[in-house]
Amino acid sequence: MADKNVNAVKDYTYVLFDLDGTLTDSGPGIMNGYEYALGKMGVEIPDRSFLKQFVGPPLGESWEKKLGFSPDDAQRGMAFYREYYAEKGVYENEVYPGVKELLSELRSLGKKMYVATTKAEPMAKVVLEYFGLAEFFDEVVASTEVRKTKIDVLKYVTENCGIMDISKAVMVGDRHYDITGAHHVGLDSIGVLYGYGDRQELEEAGATFIAETVPDIGKYIM
Repeated sequence: MADKNVNAVKDYTYVLFDLDGTLTDSGPGIMNGYEYALGKMGVEIPDRSFLKQFVGPPLGESWEKKLGFSPDDAQRGMAFYREYYAEKGVYENEVYPGVKELLSELRSLGKKMYVATTKAEPMAKVVLEYFGLAEFFDEVVASTEVRKTKIDVLKYVTENCGIMDISKAVMVGDRHYDITGAHHVGLDSIGVLYGYGDRQELEEAGATFIAETVPDIGKYIM
């Protein structure tokens, strides 16, 4: 476990969790979805590792900014992706070891917990129900037509989900989107290293704490 700011650990009341790469290892399904969609679009993939960059960012950003598609072609590509993901990719996923135990402990201590993800809302709810995680959360806030970025999602949670003191709230996630989004709305953040980001990415984004493992998250919250 990193010692960064260990003396600044607070007794957080509200805990916001990213989903992909934080609660579940969704990488295989997401990468398979991109592989399917890019194949449909006639794009040759250099190797499997190329697809890892798409675990975490919002779909629109990946297709337009990372892959350079026009808005119209990006919409086509996303439609192919969703075609695969809704049928197969959403289930090509698994809960990280220790996550259920952590959530159960946090719940027993009376913490208020939220999922804050840019995954499409219907798919986020499918994952949480299918893997038995939904019961732990007070609210699930995901991507919709009006909430497209991590900042949009986090603003909604902090303004509409009963968080009475933002200094008592913390965002947990594996990518810089989670950390910069948290900073934007005034939240502390815990960057996790077992997901799809790395220490440099999370530290450069300004993570308040860095957790190497799932149990380490609890040490910063409790």
